[in-house]
Amino acid sequence: MSKAKQAQLRKTVAPFEKSDQSKSTKQLFNTLIPFFTLWFLAYQSLSISIWLSLPLSIIASGFVVRTFIIFHDCCHQSFFKSKKANSILGTITGIITLFPFEKWKREHSIHHATSSNLDKRGVGDIWVMTVDEYKEASAFEKFSYRLYRNPLVMFGLGPFYLFLITNRFNRKGPRRKERINTYIINASIVAIYGVMIAVIGWQAFLLVQGPILFVSGSLGIWLFYVQHQFEDSYFEEESEWDFVKAAVDGSSYYKLPKVLQWASGNIGYHHVHHLSPRVPNYNLEQAHESTPPLQQATTITLGSSLKSIRFRLYDEKNKTFVGFREMKKATLKENMILDREKASFQEK
Repeated sequence: MSKAKQAQLRKTVAPFEKSDQSKSTKQLFNTLIPFFTLWFLAYQSLSISIWLSLPLSIIASGFVVRTFIIFHDCCHQSFFKSKKANSILGTITGIITLFPFEKWKREHSIHHATSSNLDKRGVGDIWVMTVDEYKEASAFEKFSYRLYRNPLVMFGLGPFYLFLITNRFNRKGPRRKERINTYIINASIVAIYGVMIAVIGWQAFLLVQGPILFVSGSLGIWLFYVQHQFEDSYFEEESEWDFVKAAVDGSSYYKLPKVLQWASGNIGYHHVHHLSPRVPNYNLEQAHESTPPLQQATTITLGSSLKSIRFRLYDEKNKTFVGFREMKKATLKENMILDREKASFQEK
């Protein structure tokens, strides 16, 4: 795509960047009210059966994901026109979702500015190694990477690590505003959780809040993972990296059933979001449907997305993701070819 076409593409999407206060307010109501209602019902159901409470907690976790999308829009200053309103709501939804607003806003901005750039990995993204990097890594680095990329670790232990460790501590040398915001959110979580435990007991609290956080955390990590880890995803070194190509070719269109699309705040239109982060979540679908070039983005479905679980390494030579077994087979094949060439040379 030429620079002129890229500029035109961004210009075409620009009208969808305007937030709509009525739509934003409506989304707040149809997200937070059902969440708190389901939480209350899940707690009340414990007196009947945990098996009645658990499904309600799982449904409530979907509304936590939707709440996170509101938080996410506030980080991009796209949910409301007012910067102050976005900051206040971002902090409140950060308390609900256990995410530090200012810290995550900074890290996520870096993610958008460096997504798919092989020379600028490491902040706000999933750990990705190339095939060559993995081959040259130490035994400990290989072990750490394999452990990190294991689905049981990433989607099973990942939520606990994210909520209890990563999101609770500031980075080294944060700005005062970022540091204080993290303290405010942490203190609010401790106070709210403390009051709830005092009122309903720690067992009941854990039986409701535990499943909600685990399921929503796993779903959130999955959505973030799958939208950049698809077979023909775009990755380039700094010298070849292009923002528009990284957005359209390095982010997928995750075509979900309507109910899941609604629960996930249209984040499946990830290519649109990366092209223009200022587009509110409720405008993403319309921007996609109104812009033919965006409809050419890689489309993955609920079924086809499951293949991404086996993707472990990015093959720079073939521009694709591969698994450890595929990498091993390719390496053995290369070695066999080299051995034949060596033997042929020695015979001559």
